[in-house]
Amino acid sequence: MSDIYDIPKILSALPHRYPMLLVDRVVALDKGESIRAVKGVTFNEGFFQGHFPGAPIMPGVLQIEALAQAAGILAVETLELAGSGKLVFFMAIEGAKFRAPVTPGCLLELEASFVQQRSKVCKFAGKASVEGKTTCEVQFTAMIADAPE
Repeated sequence: MSDIYDIPKILSALPHRYPMLLVDRVVALDKGESIRAVKGVTFNEGFFQGHFPGAPIMPGVLQIEALAQAAGILAVETLELAGSGKLVFFMAIEGAKFRAPVTPGCLLELEASFVQQRSKVCKFAGKASVEGKTTCEVQFTAMIADAPE
């Protein structure tokens, strides 16, 4: 297990920036195996203005995106790609299940692990939870490639 990743270290591993950066802290990373990260969900998030007024809920697709970003950090660190210009792109999302709503004020816990790892394609299992209650489960595949020109 490696050190905790704060925002500067996350920014060095991911190309995402506000408002699309959905990982606030990495709490554990076991290269080649798994990652645990968190997203502090606040009422100031732009998506809460329209999803849904009076009953704000974090969209499920953004939970999947947060899991994918955590998995992207895992892949970048495992394959030592930081600073290489390589990006991690979604290829497939499978078996997504949404179990509970995520509301403002929650600390969304993100767990992702390798299911399969090849040189340019990786498959991950992800689970998001709040206070130990699963909110989302998914498997997804990503490709490591050069940034589009």
